[in-house]
Amino acid sequence: MRVQKISMLAVAGVALGLSLTACGGSGSDSASPSSAASSSATSTTRPSPSASASGQGTTHTTQAGTAKKSGVSCTNQIDYAGDPRSNAEINSIGEQTGHCPAPEKGSKPSGTAKKSGVSCTNQIDYAGDPRSNAEINSIGEQTGHCPAPEKGSKPSGTPKKPGVSCTNQIDYAGDPRSNAEINSIGEDTGYCPPVQH
Repeated sequence: MRVQKISMLAVAGVALGLSLTACGGSGSDSASPSSAASSSATSTTRPSPSASASGQGTTHTTQAGTAKKSGVSCTNQIDYAGDPRSNAEINSIGEQTGHCPAPEKGSKPSGTAKKSGVSCTNQIDYAGDPRSNAEINSIGEQTGHCPAPEKGSKPSGTPKKPGVSCTNQIDYAGDPRSNAEINSIGEDTGYCPPVQH
């Protein structure tokens, strides 16, 4: 009977030590018998199913954003127009976390909403824009908006016919530049350059 009372006191001491530890304890680094007992008890104690069900004793991390639909990329599930992040970055977050991140609104991109499956340079006339077609189309893919045309000095020359290279459109005999250079200028500017002699 005496042994049973001592056991009950030991259990009560461990429980008291656990409650003190959970409430912050004394903050000292020295291990008292009750804190040593509570440490060993802590490592083996598991929350009861009812505690887990009620959310007590467990830490929950909530994901920001919307649950990602299986087989659908976040950028096809949510409108990220104006989000400064690339589609690849947004979709990567969705794949890693299972949640599509909330859209971040930076400054709204200027320009026109990009039509699906159509490159910006086929949607808008960028003649005279100093940027290359690749740069313009890349902006459209990343932001979902075709940028407003930038007008530098209007290139001299003849407007390039779609699908026709400049060297097939104009006679460049005697021009010191290579056909590749001439045609590249035409592709980049939308104008076939004047013939140089």
